[in-house]
Amino acid sequence: MEMVLQIVLLIAGFFALVKGADLFVDGSSSLAAIFKVPSIIIGLTIVAMGTSAPELAVSTSAAINGSNEIAVSNVVGSNLFNLLMVLGVCALIKPLPLDDIIRKRDFPFSIIVTVLLFAALGVGVLKSTDFATVKMADNVTTLARWMGIGLLVIFAVYMIVLIRSAIKNKTEGESVKQMSPLKSVLYVLIGIALIVAGGHFVVESAKYIAAAFGMSETLIGLTIVAVGTSLPELVTSVVASRKGENGLAVGNVVGSNIFNLLLILGVSSTIHPISVNFASMVDFVILIATSILVYIFALTKKINRVEGIVMVLVYVATVVFAVLR
Repeated sequence: MEMVLQIVLLIAGFFALVKGADLFVDGSSSLAAIFKVPSIIIGLTIVAMGTSAPELAVSTSAAINGSNEIAVSNVVGSNLFNLLMVLGVCALIKPLPLDDIIRKRDFPFSIIVTVLLFAALGVGVLKSTDFATVKMADNVTTLARWMGIGLLVIFAVYMIVLIRSAIKNKTEGESVKQMSPLKSVLYVLIGIALIVAGGHFVVESAKYIAAAFGMSETLIGLTIVAVGTSLPELVTSVVASRKGENGLAVGNVVGSNIFNLLLILGVSSTIHPISVNFASMVDFVILIATSILVYIFALTKKINRVEGIVMVLVYVATVVFAVLR
């Protein structure tokens, strides 16, 4: 009976995500047009923050409750899913052009942040690890409170840069359907509420179903929870892409990845230092490698369908690797 209830909640969660994303894209696109702000900036800020809300809730809760493996693997897994599946699926639907701002500033910044965080954690790994005997589940380093505070400081600086960019690069308004300011805000707020609620139901139901089959906490965090919390990014970006809002679609993914690394890990580790196991460090290496791969695709200013297929297949391979290791 409990399993049936969880399946019903899972379906309800998916419905809420789809409807919420639709309202969210319409509302935020309208706001971009009303305030003459490029939709890419809206994607990097409001939309990215809204779709990252499930990751923030899950990772913060996991840190408070001591489920450290989920806190870190959720963020790394979500970023992998965003990069490979969300952008890959969008490119399969329609070749995905990339704005120059994303290619030259935000995408490289997300890669640099990932590398720096890995390097900071790697110091602890080198000091404490006997690589001859280490196992994937062994804790090998710690995301300390001072690192979390540092991530939050970098996040604050990044947000200031985005706001200044929005002020500097005002346009004549996007060619989208404009609603009244009040209706636009209501669409955004209702969309966020549905996205967060849908993400919660999907994650909790998926965790219950996965645990019933005996999956480990790290594997649940990297796959089920990461995919569940990234569904808002997937649905929002796909809806945006289908409506021709490519700036919103790509900005949402890149912005969400930056938010995940800086805000979510920053808040989680500031609340409680997070132990990081060897499996998560391996996943960081995979995330860096795939980020570079997608960035190489992005250098042509457009991710085409063939590259989208490659990205989806690479994601499937990472999941198979995670399950088998």
